Amino acid sequence: MRLTKSICPECKRVIEASIFEENGKIIMGKECPDHGGFRDVYWSDAELYRKFERYLYTGTGVSNFQSSSPLNCPFGCGICKDHESGTLLANIDVTNRCNLRCPVCFANARVKGFVFEPSFEEIRKMMETLRNERPVLCSAIQFSGGEPTVRDDLPEIIKLAEELGFAHIQVASNGVRLANSPEYCKKLKDATLRTIYLSFDGVTPEPYIENGGFNALPLKKKAIENCRSFGPESIVLVPTLAQGVNDSQIGGIIRYAAENLDIIKGVNFQPIAFTGRIDQSHREQKRITIPDVIMLAEEQTNGEIPRNAWYPVSFVVPISRFLSAMRKVPIPEFTVHPHCGAGTYVFFEEGHFIPITNFFDVEGFTEFLTEITPEMNGKVSRVLTLGKVIRQVPRYIDEKNGPKSVNVVQMILDVLNKGDMENTSRFHRNTLFLGTMHFQDLYNMDLERIKKCGVHYATPDGRIIPFCTYNIFHRDSVESKFSAPYYIQEHKSEQE
Repeated sequence: MRLTKSICPECKRVIEASIFEENGKIIMGKECPDHGGFRDVYWSDAELYRKFERYLYTGTGVSNFQSSSPLNCPFGCGICKDHESGTLLANIDVTNRCNLRCPVCFANARVKGFVFEPSFEEIRKMMETLRNERPVLCSAIQFSGGEPTVRDDLPEIIKLAEELGFAHIQVASNGVRLANSPEYCKKLKDATLRTIYLSFDGVTPEPYIENGGFNALPLKKKAIENCRSFGPESIVLVPTLAQGVNDSQIGGIIRYAAENLDIIKGVNFQPIAFTGRIDQSHREQKRITIPDVIMLAEEQTNGEIPRNAWYPVSFVVPISRFLSAMRKVPIPEFTVHPHCGAGTYVFFEEGHFIPITNFFDVEGFTEFLTEITPEMNGKVSRVLTLGKVIRQVPRYIDEKNGPKSVNVVQMILDVLNKGDMENTSRFHRNTLFLGTMHFQDLYNMDLERIKKCGVHYATPDGRIIPFCTYNIFHRDSVESKFSAPYYIQEHKSEQE
């Protein structure tokens, strides 16, 4: 179907790869002159692959890019002039320490013999670099690790992020400290943290025992209860999915989230990537792709969340471009590769799921926005164009098939009319976001996906590096360069 560049899993040189259909699946095949051929499932459903392929967009990238390295992609990162998306979500690893030791950790935290823990001032500089991106400055940040809550100054780091103007701030956590300390939860809320990105692998003990060696489900539930009582007020569940481990729990996780919609606002399924600490010999046995997640969600919700409810992340680009033209300011465009991730929104009423696609012609509406947006970039008044859009919205909504508890027409009009955080947040409060993002490893790496990556790491040396290349090629060198041996870190802690 197409040719791309990939990586030899053995010697890590750049090699040619072909992506083609075989028996209804999309396969990546590649051959290294020294190490032979490699094959892996790229997407497990060719029909969904073609549907998603329709939503391929090119973004503006970062005009004040950091890298002038002569090395080719992916070895010369940070962001370079060839990168096609800005930073939609920035990650800053605030530590590589962790209070768990999970065998599927892609960051391989806690076992390296040194501590990577940027200072407060180094973190400030990383955030300032992100806020200085052009043409669209980064507005969303995630503090990760390791386990970021092992840092006692995390609330101060969060406060600094708000002071620097980040509109969305979240912390990726295993929930241990949140479960053990309601006081710490309140500290995070008081620091204006809104969202916890909580690892959550299932609704029964078995996945936790296999992935982490003990039943962590009571701990996860306690962390959720403490956030409900003390804050932060929003949780996204993040299951790491592996075939034969917890792929049978997708429907149960979605239902658990929906039944706790007052505090849980989304589920972001992450098919396992074979990087970090994962046992590479289990790759074929445990590999799961985005279409697998989508089809299992359909099966395990009795068809209430069908496969046609899901669209690539890039599907919303026409909405971003409309809002940007209306407000006359550049806003983030989700121009990530259409095969990187997928999502949908569902309402939950009387024990049943109602996907947004049940009552909203999302394809027709985004096509309409694509056609009308150029008017606002030309001589037609923005007020007149917005009036056209508002009048047309009801055409695309069939309210009798929608939720009864909210006025969906008004809610969508408010987002389009004002396009601000308050109205966008109101939409999110009434819906459950379902997403899946499949990060790459050496076996399925597609450099075309890397060029469009919108999830980036900021590093202490001033670089901004795409997520997948950071974890595969750059994490070890960055962490070792800015690290201290355990005994030095421990001695420093004693002195403090």
